[in-house]
Amino acid sequence: MRRLFRWLSDRLNLGPLLHHLLDEPIPGGASWIYVFGSVTLFLFVQQAVTGTFLAFYYAPTPDHAYDSIKFIQQGVPFGALIRGIHHWGASAMMIAIGLHMLQVYLYGAYKPPREPMWLVGVFLLILTLTFGFTGYLLPWDQTAYWATQVGINIIGTVPWIGGALAKIARVGSDLNALTLSRFFALHTLILPWLIVALIAAHLFILRRVGAAGPWEEARAERFSEPFYPKQVFIDAVAMGAVFLGVAGAALLSPAPLTDRANPADATFRPVPEWYFLFFYQLLKYTKGAWETAATFVLPLLFFGLLFALPFLGRNRERAPARRPIAIGIGALFLVFVFTLLGTALKQTAAIPVTDPAVERGRALYAKLGCAGCHRIHGVGAEVGPDLSYVGDQRDRAWLIAHFKDPQKMSPGSIMPAFHLPEPELEDLTAYMLSLKKG
Repeated sequence: MRRLFRWLSDRLNLGPLLHHLLDEPIPGGASWIYVFGSVTLFLFVQQAVTGTFLAFYYAPTPDHAYDSIKFIQQGVPFGALIRGIHHWGASAMMIAIGLHMLQVYLYGAYKPPREPMWLVGVFLLILTLTFGFTGYLLPWDQTAYWATQVGINIIGTVPWIGGALAKIARVGSDLNALTLSRFFALHTLILPWLIVALIAAHLFILRRVGAAGPWEEARAERFSEPFYPKQVFIDAVAMGAVFLGVAGAALLSPAPLTDRANPADATFRPVPEWYFLFFYQLLKYTKGAWETAATFVLPLLFFGLLFALPFLGRNRERAPARRPIAIGIGALFLVFVFTLLGTALKQTAAIPVTDPAVERGRALYAKLGCAGCHRIHGVGAEVGPDLSYVGDQRDRAWLIAHFKDPQKMSPGSIMPAFHLPEPELEDLTAYMLSLKKG
């Protein structure tokens, strides 16, 4: 590898380029507090790589989108892991970009001459949120369908042009094949290139104006050290830790997939991803004329303030102690957001969650008249075995085999064989497996 690198370096004259990239001076020296920008960039690359693998199998049509996601989860080697990394990577990227902007705000690194870099960062935040919204519809399950419907309805509350914007987003009056195709194109073709362009601009500006360093000017002027090797090592450790965390989350908690989207089921209660949850909670407290204030005025004011922030006031001091108003407003905003988020998470956790397959299996159990032979929690006859805790006693394979051929699995059984379609067989099995002491 060293010989190959030396060969390429001799022919492409890589020495000056590497010197320019790696020897950037960091005022005040390397620090763990500077990792969030590199981690955000790493997570974007991770999302691009895993998204590319998912696109090999994904079909962006309402007839096939859900089945293609299910096939990725169940039929593609490591498909569930890749989708899990992509799912949890989106959340990690939201956290990373939020922490990065918070660190820049705390250190006053948005002040002159770094205003353009802050403005590009705000645009990157908007695009990242748009990434999350457009990707949410792609599984075409109940959660994706109805949460997107709610999101587009919020867009429809924009004064004067809301109706037209919502119609453009849906490509009609309801979510349809063109909606899914448009969201897929935005998510995989348009937004990535926009983000790449803005990241390039962000890095270009950083190299032109230099790293801000610590807020103490004396420390920043006293010494500096190059980006390589210490900061490179710190960034690499942080990126490795984040990747292990995301991969661990993907293994322990696979990406969710609810039932197939059903436009006729208006009773489904969608819950957006956690990074939109505080806003979802805010909408619960706004009615009538206040609804437009929450859905349009407040977001407009928030992003308008972010864009205007570098140009507000004449105080060029960066130390937090010398910026009490800015720090106080930032702290109040965080308290507001996390209070709403905590309330929303608490209310969401209190909602009883039932697998739709279990509910369908319960209905099928009643339709087939199984209670004429079996008892569940004191309800039903006692001709056959009590099924109250059958989920603790049998596994999925045994139950399916038993439904197909009861006499083979339980010699002497008087239970008839059930020649059910595969989906109904899966639903009935899911209901049986839900019957546990826990």
